[in-house]
Amino acid sequence: MTRNVFKILTVTLLAGTLGQVALGAPAYAGGRISFNLAPDNAEDANIFSTGLRVYSLYRDLKGADIRQLGRGNAAGIAQAGRGNIGLIQQRGNGHSATLQQNGNNNAYGIFQYGRNTETNVVQDGDNGIGATFSYGW
Repeated sequence: MTRNVFKILTVTLLAGTLGQVALGAPAYAGGRISFNLAPDNAEDANIFSTGLRVYSLYRDLKGADIRQLGRGNAAGIAQAGRGNIGLIQQRGNGHSATLQQNGNNNAYGIFQYGRNTETNVVQDGDNGIGATFSYGW
């Protein structure tokens, strides 16, 4: 009987201590949500690619462009091949993004808003199309 009382007392003290530690830790209020768009057929891919290319013409972009508004943002684009379009747009603070395109006629856009989002994309091959939209809080 003494053993059972000792076990119950030990478990109770341990649970009480862990509860105190859990309550003493600050709540993490940040987070992020992202979604990727990638066409699943040739017709949609052509439309999507045309949209990114028209946007790049409208902005007078030559192959790659990074636009940032905020503090503590980091971004980089590396391209190997011809006819690639790479766009990174960050608005807010603490964003990080990289885009690597290996091949020809790839088009990809990364758009980050809010704070503390991270996106890293690698396109290998030809005619890859897509976009990532992220929002952090």
